[in-house]
Amino acid sequence: MTRRFNPNAAPSPEAAAEERRLTMVALARCFAGPDGERALAHLAAITVDRVLGPDASDAALRDLEGQRRLYHHILGQIDRGRLAPDARA
Repeated sequence: MTRRFNPNAAPSPEAAAEERRLTMVALARCFAGPDGERALAHLAAITVDRVLGPDASDAALRDLEGQRRLYHHILGQIDRGRLAPDARA
């Protein structure tokens, strides 16, 4: 079992880099295969493929944009995790 990442613990730069690498590899593994592709397709459908009407409030637009940002962040982490050393995804 790995320890939970604590952003307030101020790890060394090397430890922080290794934690980021491990997280990217973990995400790549989680979203690998048909189940992962299905989950990503669902996330895309409810975020990037969603369109709000002209009467959408500022809050709704900002909320959807935050969801889209998170989706793209996850995709970036997956891509980097697949390229990371020792990645088996």
